[in-house]
Amino acid sequence: MSASSKLPPFDPADPLGIDDLLDPEDLAVRDTVRTWAADRVLPHVAEWYERGELPGIRELARELGAIGALGMSLQGYGCAGASAVQYGLACLELEAADSGIRSLVSVQGSLAMYAIHRFGSEEQKQTWLPRMASGEIIGCFGLTEPDHGSDPASMRTHAKRDGGDWVLNGRKMWITNGSVAGVAVVWAQTDDGIRGFVVPTDVTGFSAPEIKHKWSLRASVTSELVLDDVRLPADAVLPDVVGLKGPLSCLSHARYGIVWGAMGAARASFEAAVEYAKTREQFGRPIGGFQLTQAKLADMAVELHKGILLAHHLGRRMDAGRLRPEQVSFGKLNNVREAIEICRTARTILGANGISLEYPVMRHATNLESVLTYEGTVEMHQLVLGKALTGLDAFR
Repeated sequence: MSASSKLPPFDPADPLGIDDLLDPEDLAVRDTVRTWAADRVLPHVAEWYERGELPGIRELARELGAIGALGMSLQGYGCAGASAVQYGLACLELEAADSGIRSLVSVQGSLAMYAIHRFGSEEQKQTWLPRMASGEIIGCFGLTEPDHGSDPASMRTHAKRDGGDWVLNGRKMWITNGSVAGVAVVWAQTDDGIRGFVVPTDVTGFSAPEIKHKWSLRASVTSELVLDDVRLPADAVLPDVVGLKGPLSCLSHARYGIVWGAMGAARASFEAAVEYAKTREQFGRPIGGFQLTQAKLADMAVELHKGILLAHHLGRRMDAGRLRPEQVSFGKLNNVREAIEICRTARTILGANGISLEYPVMRHATNLESVLTYEGTVEMHQLVLGKALTGLDAFR
């Protein structure tokens, strides 16, 4: 028997055989999240997107908690304690449904919960994390400000001591989950440096008006946070971090999820293009039989699966405790940029139908325009890598 006859068949859905790198538990996590998204998101998301809202978000959060998707890579306090690769697979499947759903999970687990888990007191962890892991309470993360996005060190939100209390004043902008959150992790300037605060959203002086008129991430709750003389007890501050390393480490964890998630949006658009190319006929035969269409599909497949392989590699490094922030920047820069190009190419294959919400392509493409610039713009990640490559700091 020849060696070639022992080879497994070529799988168009997994042309590099990346699934061989996953163990049964990894596959079980992926299948659980994929099934949930197929049942609870895909039948409705086009309508949610068109209406510009995410109805039933609290119910969705509880369901995500029930399958272990909230704070899933954290240990203890009701969290699933999953591997980084398993968390990444979940992000990919969620964003294959819609970036807004993955953003809900990322902000809850990788930003708000992660900040409390890593930098909070034991009392803060016990108070908030179990209820956030179950989806009973939704969290948000207040760092970006109206005038200070890529330069968080210049934030104007400040916290002053007043007797035994802290008093917070300021504004945060583009905050996912803000209007539905029960708790906000807010970063503010203090006399000691930038500190994080755990802010119950029912406290006097806190409000979170929802941002409307978005043309991206429409199936997602996005808000402004307003803090007018918000008075908090002394123990509201996160005790174990001072300075930008706190919020930046949270962002690095969330960006890791984006490395995977962007490939989910790309995969959904690629699959839609493949199916359309096999059934759409022009000049008497399916357009998938034309050389130019096959060239597009081949290039899309190469970038999609290279991106998934990159995400998997970074996940294994994270699980080994060896993932550096510069490597996360490498992944986000590449995978989001390539995902957008895959969506745009898929749109050309679908022709006029590519702009219709009957297909997922334009929805994913517009969502990725937000993913491209949030949690670090293209330019910021280029400069992170440029500094790492040259040893010269272009930020100054």
